[in-house]
Amino acid sequence: PIYSSFLHFISKLMDRENIIFLFLLLLTFFTLQTSTASEMLVSRRHLVGEWRLLHKSIGITAMHMQLLHNNKVVIFDRTDFGRSNISLPRGRCRYNSHDLVLHKDCSAHSVLYDIDSNTFRPLMVQTDTWCSSGAVLPNGTLVQTGGYNDGDHIIRTIAPCTGENCDWFELPRTLIQQRWYSTDHILPDARIIVIGGRKQYNYEFCPKNSRGNSAFRLQFLESTRDRKDENNLYPFVFLLPDGNLLIFANTRAIILNYKKNQLVRELPSIPGDEPRNYPSTGSAVLLPLDENRPMEAEIMVCGGAPRRAYGLTANMVYMKALSSCGRISVSDDNGRWKMETMPTPRVMSDMLILPNGDILIINGASRGTAGWDNARSPVTRSVIYRPNMGRYNRFSVMKASSRPRLYHSSAILMTDGRVLVGGSNPQENYNFTGVEFPTDLSLEAFYPPFLARKHKHLKPTVLSIDEILIYKKAFSATFTVPRFLRMGTVSIRIIAPSFTTHSFSMNQRMVVLKGVVVVAVSANTYRFTAFGPSTKEIAPPGYYLLFVVHAGIPSSGMWVITNSDGTRILYKLKRMA
Repeated sequence: PIYSSFLHFISKLMDRENIIFLFLLLLTFFTLQTSTASEMLVSRRHLVGEWRLLHKSIGITAMHMQLLHNNKVVIFDRTDFGRSNISLPRGRCRYNSHDLVLHKDCSAHSVLYDIDSNTFRPLMVQTDTWCSSGAVLPNGTLVQTGGYNDGDHIIRTIAPCTGENCDWFELPRTLIQQRWYSTDHILPDARIIVIGGRKQYNYEFCPKNSRGNSAFRLQFLESTRDRKDENNLYPFVFLLPDGNLLIFANTRAIILNYKKNQLVRELPSIPGDEPRNYPSTGSAVLLPLDENRPMEAEIMVCGGAPRRAYGLTANMVYMKALSSCGRISVSDDNGRWKMETMPTPRVMSDMLILPNGDILIINGASRGTAGWDNARSPVTRSVIYRPNMGRYNRFSVMKASSRPRLYHSSAILMTDGRVLVGGSNPQENYNFTGVEFPTDLSLEAFYPPFLARKHKHLKPTVLSIDEILIYKKAFSATFTVPRFLRMGTVSIRIIAPSFTTHSFSMNQRMVVLKGVVVVAVSANTYRFTAFGPSTKEIAPPGYYLLFVVHAGIPSSGMWVITNSDGTRILYKLKRMA
């Protein structure tokens, strides 16, 4: 169209003055094009991210991770791996006659990692936490549900603390049904809903509701189960702004009114008819909720494996993973999937919301499925997806890690914007030799491009903030930035840290707050005013990381809390023990 316009323009130019003008215009046009291309080349050269090894070994493999509001990360794997590479403190041992490997085990299977000091210490879990789930109460306590063997009916809690004595607290036989490969989500009323699991086509609440020892049947989970391979475990669950839940399993998705146990509607199946849930493990994310626009909830599902892939791994056949992503607006009753293609096929990848609203796709393989030794061709290059860019400019490939992260790997966002990456245990036990992909006990940090030194002059630093956000009420904070561009480049975002395991980040959500006004206080110092979230359905009560984002560059996160209290829920859980 540009060149057609020029030809049309030329046809109307006859005199010398206009010809000279045209020449200068063309010269300017091509100079700008060359300049833009050079700038894009420089930009892409820097958009690679960085990797740094934090620890060669933390003693266990990071199968499950959760960031708490004291900047510590709870990490655990499972108790029936055998002895780990880190001992329990003070000569403690775990005695469990039901354990499938060791009845006496003096090693730890959980650690508490301190982000600020880059140190860790062992924690003690008594029963098996393998392939479990979790959510954080509004008061900051992690509630972890289920597991395997003697752990499948257990609820465990750990509260943020600074001392050396705080540890896991177990509530035996608290769950109504066994929960192995289930999904948890925090609700607006501060309860936790626990959905699905192996051969569990139902859901329940923590604490229990008025029905007592009865779970709520969910036919959808049974109808999405493949006869041999399942492909509906760890369903993707998201709380929507209207208070209903979106549940995605295999290739299908429904909207559920969990209060009435009623199906609101079923969404179209994702195109391609290829499964996205365990063991054909893809990943999914609720894209950022922006309160400055008409509220729209949109989910994105990426990767997975073909329907026959899991069974073929028994014959050492590793099918190519899926490279497609699908986005669908669930706010629109007539929403349809919009499909895109990742730069490489991926199975067992994690999807994390970064502070600037981009989506990081990290870890995984390009062939095979989840499960013991079921994958080949690790994908060590992460990908950043920019939801608001043009359709063909959304994916950017990052620098490769030196470590493959396959089955039982995980990743979470840290307070300062780095991503904590660990795990990978494709073997049935701790196995460090004689296998292609041995057990990995290391922790790494991935640095997204916005942490590059070249952006330091645009990076805000928060000096003070109102730590309690009241729904719909104004709050303020003061920040500095070396080179402030303009008010329109500032946004305020809150992120709920996720419980991550098996390529799904439970409870993860970002809300872009509305009503942001920025005023100068002094040289390089500014104050913003914004409004707390509109409803508990948009942002359930609890702790969030708040980021000031300036020109696409976020500050380090500041802990804030939406006004509610989880102490009542925790008290009820302990009374049930």
